[in-house]
Amino acid sequence: MKLHNYFRSSSSFRVRIALHLKGLEFDYVPVHIARGEHRTGPYSAISADMLVPLLEDEGERFSQSMAIIEYLDETYPEPALLPHDPVGRAHVRALAQSIACEIHPLNNLRVLKYLVKELKLDDEAKNTWYRHWVRDGMLAFERQLAQHPGGRFCYGDTPTLADCCLVPQIFNGRRFDCDFSGLPRTMAAFEACMELDAFQRAQPSQCPDAEA
Repeated sequence: MKLHNYFRSSSSFRVRIALHLKGLEFDYVPVHIARGEHRTGPYSAISADMLVPLLEDEGERFSQSMAIIEYLDETYPEPALLPHDPVGRAHVRALAQSIACEIHPLNNLRVLKYLVKELKLDDEAKNTWYRHWVRDGMLAFERQLAQHPGGRFCYGDTPTLADCCLVPQIFNGRRFDCDFSGLPRTMAAFEACMELDAFQRAQPSQCPDAEA
């Protein structure tokens, strides 16, 4: 199994968490997206969308972090990252997609580069954009958590797909000095995740291509 990824990519971070939670061994293949390696050379020949992450397993290639994690959950079912009941699965997917589909697309690297290069925003305006959408999205995430029964993690007492998405978002948000105050359920889930070895091993600073 090979994972093509970039240490700072939150999408890649999600998949690393899932792999470590399931105890799966994988070869780490760095792709430096800040230098454009995803759009040139050998990687562009194997990745149709020229994005990270890309997982290679059993002769197949899989893109898009959410699809990759669900593939892993179906192929290597223990420990499960989605509840066994349809209601629980729908709630966990909704939480995960609130981050992966609502917050992240507005703030990923190519969007931030476009704001600077094409729309001529300075760094402060770009960072204000980033912080606004993170704060707005995390408030919505907290409201969703409040609708569900309590637990150590986002949904219940074991990590799920939602936690795989939450932790990278908090890490990236902290790089931009985002405001995470007034989010008790959200931050409690984050802290519970960071007590686990899988989340510690997956974090950017532990990656072989990590930079300061």
